[in-house]
Amino acid sequence: MQHHDRESGPAMTDAECVAFLQWALPRLGLRWPGFRKVRRQVRKRLARRLGTLGLPTLAAYRARLADDPAEWQVLDGLCRITISRFYRDRAVFDALARQVLPALAVRAAGDGRPVRCWSAGCASGEEAYSLKMLWDLDLGEAERAPGLEVTGTDAGDDLLARARRGCYAPGSLKDVPAHRRAQAFEARDGLFCVRARHRAGVRFVRQDLRHRAPEGPFDLVLCRNLAFTYFEPELQTAVLARIAGAMAAGGYLAIGNHERLPHAHGFAPVTGAPCLHRRVDP
Repeated sequence: MQHHDRESGPAMTDAECVAFLQWALPRLGLRWPGFRKVRRQVRKRLARRLGTLGLPTLAAYRARLADDPAEWQVLDGLCRITISRFYRDRAVFDALARQVLPALAVRAAGDGRPVRCWSAGCASGEEAYSLKMLWDLDLGEAERAPGLEVTGTDAGDDLLARARRGCYAPGSLKDVPAHRRAQAFEARDGLFCVRARHRAGVRFVRQDLRHRAPEGPFDLVLCRNLAFTYFEPELQTAVLARIAGAMAAGGYLAIGNHERLPHAHGFAPVTGAPCLHRRVDP
């Protein structure tokens, strides 16, 4: 779901915003090219922040950042991109249902444990719930025998609060197959709320992927349209190592359609499955 931030505060030109982001993003471990197409979202938030602080220009805000190191944490939050929806990039979920989850289920059942999944940068929770819906509705009863546990992590408290509520505007469901809407959601006050069955086994934890990973091992990690789009190359490498360390041998990693893994030692692409890589011994 894309949350639209109403612009308020002093006006700034696009060129001023670009120049500011090209200066500030590297100081946050982020890369400007990833923000080029989504900078309008950040620009609106910046304008609102300047209004809150009573600052007339981005130059004045740069001076504020120099004088107040704590403001960098605020800016970091303003630069979080919150575009998320159910079944985003449907082909990835089709591949998970067709060839990944059934294979993981067989292995987990043999080990006498549930399949464990991590949605890294889960935003408002749509990806985590999509995974559980896939498991509950697309796999046969025998395949589901070991059970599925999903951990969603994000650095934003407001996003996690929405994830835990599990109720969404219609736009977040635009990629959900029509026959799945009634099965997976119940209508409530103009919103679509995830049914209790698909909430079971899904939990959300506040964590910043740049610094921490939840305790593994995970059989499947989804880290899409986050680290390998917005993070600086050196940080991407460190995050990939952190992800690998939280994965089970032979586990799967899903990344975004337009992303590439940096120096992907220890991962091999999965044939016929878009954006999927398998953890292998380096």
